Amino acid sequence: MKKLITALLSVGVLLTGVAQAELDNPGGIGGLESLRGASELETTRPADDFKKFPREQALDSSYVYQPPLIPHNIRGYEVSLNANKCLACHSWKNAKEMGATKISVTHYVNREDAVLADMSPRRYFCLQCHVPQANAQPLVENEFKSVDSLK
Repeated sequence: MKKLITALLSVGVLLTGVAQAELDNPGGIGGLESLRGASELETTRPADDFKKFPREQALDSSYVYQPPLIPHNIRGYEVSLNANKCLACHSWKNAKEMGATKISVTHYVNREDAVLADMSPRRYFCLQCHVPQANAQPLVENEFKSVDSLK
């Protein structure tokens, strides 16, 4: 019980230290600032502008086996247990008629490497891997180098 009380008191001291650091430096603890900027949590800042989705250009992959980026806006697309809007255009049945890219054959293979007649459940939620490309400034600095630059 004594150890528990000592641990709780030390946490209280840490929290007090954090609160004091915030008072000493209201812009952020240790000079850090959130991605929201220096705005207070209680104030509502204006929403960011919608990002532009360049349909006419597709970004190249940066690494081997990178899931392709989505070259269009997906606002309002439902991808849930009951519906998958992506399949309306990208399924093997609809892709040619819609002029869309077909889903990769890898999406029809289950964990035991058996080929299925329909999409594998583990590949059904497209937005787990695929994200829309947008002309947006990076939120944080990125020093990623593609595999080609390492040669």
